[in-house]
Amino acid sequence: MLKKVFRSGFLVRSGHTVLTWLITLVLFLHDTDLRRFEEQGELMQPVVFSLLVLLSVMLYFTVSLMDPGFILTETVQGPLGASEDQEAMLPQAATPRLRRCGYCLLQQPMRARHCKACQRCVRKFDHHCPWIENCVGEQNHRWFLLYLLVQLGALTWAFHLALSGLSWSQVGWGPWLRTHGVLLGCVAVTGVFSMVVLVLLGCHLYLASTNTTTWEFMSRPRIAYLRSWGDGEDNPFDRGLLCNLWDFFCVCRTVAWDRVYQRAHRDHI
Repeated sequence: MLKKVFRSGFLVRSGHTVLTWLITLVLFLHDTDLRRFEEQGELMQPVVFSLLVLLSVMLYFTVSLMDPGFILTETVQGPLGASEDQEAMLPQAATPRLRRCGYCLLQQPMRARHCKACQRCVRKFDHHCPWIENCVGEQNHRWFLLYLLVQLGALTWAFHLALSGLSWSQVGWGPWLRTHGVLLGCVAVTGVFSMVVLVLLGCHLYLASTNTTTWEFMSRPRIAYLRSWGDGEDNPFDRGLLCNLWDFFCVCRTVAWDRVYQRAHRDHI
């Protein structure tokens, strides 16, 4: 029973939600800028901050619970009656042969990978994120990046608010810690998480701008379709900064990456 609860991600998601609203409650109850604005009748900033926190929680659950691009079948029919994956398996000099997953036995499209944590293959696999207890893949990667952006805004604002409640009076360390210990904890938590989210956001913006994934970036020498492309840093899926960002944020359909690879191979030659 406990193993099932851990696997479902219930504890991780519950812990994230409880911690988020606990810090928000502390910021409202202590003598921070939020409370001062409330006492002065200026409700704009408290309301906007609460909505930002609510948006971050909603995006968290959206990314955590949505399908990242699981491959459930290989029977999707193409225009000539053959599946897209079967069509890609036809002998083509420009495209490395796709492989069948050794775990779920499904034929993997290009850029897909099996996730041992989710026990499924994921299209355009990026990584499995223990923070959201879900994979980041073709269908939820843009939402993951948007969540990081909103979360960074909420965390940095919370960090500033927590600092505003620390008064540096000339009292001993013992009384000062008893008065500000909880706020000091909020400063530490929001500060550390702000740095982590900032690094993650920067990394994923770079990945989006180059049309690559964390898995491809970290494991290039072990990936057949990248290894056969050459030993350099060229990426067969890179179409330039603007096109990459447009495709990442605005193209919501499933992409046949083997065909993109073939076109890039012809242009490369």
